[in-house]
Amino acid sequence: MKLKSVTLKTFTTLHTWVGLAAGLALFVAFYAGAITVFHHELRHWQAAGAADAPRGTLADMQRLLDAVLERHPAAREHVGMMFPGDEAPQPIAYWQDAQGAWLFATPANLDGSPQLPQAGLSELINELHYALGIPVAGIYVMGIVSLLYGLALISGVVIHLPQLAKDLFALRPGRNLKRYWQDAHNVIGVLSLPFHAMFAVTGALLCLMFLLMTALNPLIFDGKLMAALPAAMDTYPLREKAPAEAPLGTLAHWRGRAIAAAKAQGLADFEPAYLKLRLAGNASSEIEITGASPRSFAPLGAVALDASTGDVLRIQLPGARDANHATLGALYALHFGEYGNAVVRWLYFLLGLGGAFLFYSGNLLWIETRRKRRQEPQARGALVLARLTVGVCLGLCVAISAAFVAAPSGGERWTCFASWAACIAWAAWRRPIRAAQELLWLAAVLSAFVPVAHGIASGWWLWRSAAAGQGALLGVDLVALAMAATFGALAHATARRARDGDRHSVWAG
Repeated sequence: MKLKSVTLKTFTTLHTWVGLAAGLALFVAFYAGAITVFHHELRHWQAAGAADAPRGTLADMQRLLDAVLERHPAAREHVGMMFPGDEAPQPIAYWQDAQGAWLFATPANLDGSPQLPQAGLSELINELHYALGIPVAGIYVMGIVSLLYGLALISGVVIHLPQLAKDLFALRPGRNLKRYWQDAHNVIGVLSLPFHAMFAVTGALLCLMFLLMTALNPLIFDGKLMAALPAAMDTYPLREKAPAEAPLGTLAHWRGRAIAAAKAQGLADFEPAYLKLRLAGNASSEIEITGASPRSFAPLGAVALDASTGDVLRIQLPGARDANHATLGALYALHFGEYGNAVVRWLYFLLGLGGAFLFYSGNLLWIETRRKRRQEPQARGALVLARLTVGVCLGLCVAISAAFVAAPSGGERWTCFASWAACIAWAAWRRPIRAAQELLWLAAVLSAFVPVAHGIASGWWLWRSAAAGQGALLGVDLVALAMAATFGALAHATARRARDGDRHSVWAG
């Protein structure tokens, strides 16, 4: 297959500029997204001493529910809870107060707190992944970026399709560094294309779903979509409040009924993880118990019960879902790797890091293509993009490693954003090649210090975690050391580029 030169040039230009427009945001999304794959392990790792603490029981959860309903009238309208487990060793209850603010309560804090316990680090990294850390509008920005990402993928396929078989495994090291980076960029992009297409589609849908529904509501649904949305999204039927009251059942009864309903659908491994209770104490009160069936695709499912009698009202379980829940479950599972075993999650982790490399290398290739080869002063645009790439991309690596170091003390959020801003300012001031070396070495040092900071704060050093079989604690610390070695190797390679590379370049030392 051979394309006309004009067509090829058009798609090359489209690929380049769409990639540049979305590249920095996509680096943040992919780098943070790779870490988010292990968000359950991050919560367990951050909770200093959680591995030593006794696991909460169903009786502890019942006492917490009773206390929250008694102390907080707003919780009777709607309250959620997390069952004790690997993600949170103690039960957690959450609800909205009269002003609409979320509160979280534990057996040790019945009054409630605006911060979800033991989740600061995982929530921060997930926020960077889906919203770039930008409040409110960030999720919509990422939706638009995902659409641009899809355009970059389509144009990239068109560019490489004529020589796909020839160039697929071409990786030519040597003195021509630009060609080597181009080969690496192409190989990773082509081999991971199905996954990137899936990320682009699911990312756009998850981020822009509300805007899409808002736009389609008056055009297709005659203005009735928003009113029907809660029933379409939830499992319980949202019954009208009754004039009479009725006593609540017990958590043990609800849990047993949910497990029995799942077994009746052939899901013998269903394990409750969350619940939502509405209209507590009313004759129409209902409860929705969400859990996972690990051997199923899109494993999360829910059973809705009458909160007084325990009668099953509705189910949305793997193999027994309506179209709405099946679609949403598939989107979530595909995007976050919530299916399969640990191999799938590690594959998503590596794909996330590979995707981050794609966008970083794409910027480097654009800069190298446009540099002036026989004069020292370089184009201002190339210099600005080099500084932005170093500050935003490598600065994020520094910021996330710093957040890990600060996480045991609870200061991960301000540490992350303050260090990221400082890195961007540093890259704007220093020569790009020098700033790249310095930020890579800083990321290496901070990453190597992650297990040290965690050991000091919690007492769970690497050797203790290994001896006790604490895979989550050990895994996070080992990955931090592996990332430290990777950053160190990249810093060494960058120093070699500064020493031996073309002097007429923004990357000259």
